Amino acid sequence: MTFIRDMADRRRGMIGAATAMFCVGTLTGVSPALHAYPVYGGQAVRYAVGAILLFAVARARKLPAVRLTGRELLLVVLLALVGLAAFNVFIVESTRHADPAMVGTIVATVPIVLAVATPLMEGRRPTPYVVVASVVVAAGAAVTIGLGSATFTGVLLALGALGGEVGFSLLAIPLLPKLGAIRVAAYSATAAVPLLLVAGLVVDGPRLVRAPTLSETAALGYLAVVVTAFAFFCWYDALPRLGADRAGLFSGFLPLGTIVAALVLGTGHPGWPEFLGAALVIAGLLLGLQPAPAPVPMPSHAVEQPE
Repeated sequence: MTFIRDMADRRRGMIGAATAMFCVGTLTGVSPALHAYPVYGGQAVRYAVGAILLFAVARARKLPAVRLTGRELLLVVLLALVGLAAFNVFIVESTRHADPAMVGTIVATVPIVLAVATPLMEGRRPTPYVVVASVVVAAGAAVTIGLGSATFTGVLLALGALGGEVGFSLLAIPLLPKLGAIRVAAYSATAAVPLLLVAGLVVDGPRLVRAPTLSETAALGYLAVVVTAFAFFCWYDALPRLGADRAGLFSGFLPLGTIVAALVLGTGHPGWPEFLGAALVIAGLLLGLQPAPAPVPMPSHAVEQPE
């Protein structure tokens, strides 16, 4: 029964992680629709709506209130700053200078960081085949960077988004056992709103927020409901089930979401480098999710028997 329960738990984690990363990948395809909208104000609106939805779900599920310690509050703020606010600003700005598919594939190199950083944070050695799989994923991104369409500025901004994606996972891990997936997603989305509003007031002043056009309203609504409320819950539910190093491999679904969104919306024109890079990313994902090999028992003749 324990084995069956573990397999079901693992399967749920895999489905959740894949779904979350595919949805987040569509962000770079949708972002060009918001190029004319104030970046900080738009993201603040998106996170505010997403937080309201998440708190409504928490209330419907009758989750009890939790008091945060000073350390936990600091982690929530850092998570909101790095993994939410900075990540999404980098994403939106990078799509001004690079094809959305290229940006999505660069962000998909996050497994190589998580495969090394997560075990070290837990006091254990990185799993060799997970590291190899992460390198394959990174190679897929390198193909896209080297052969795809991007400016140097676009690559730098996409790397900034990559750093935000790493923080999105690592900063949440200490919070999940106590708060759970819904509250971590709701608290971090809430904390991101004032951070973005302050930045927006400094950068855009009174033009921080304006009435969006029909297409901008649709884009903001999609980001709030699908990429924030739904995807955040799926990801934070999957992290403790898979571990951050293996869950990170599912960022291979990021470029798939990006390519699909770009093709459907007509916001990008991915070519063979983007598709080849995405294929390598998926190959790395399949390699990294192979079950760990069982230890080879020592031959009986090698064991010294007592007389």
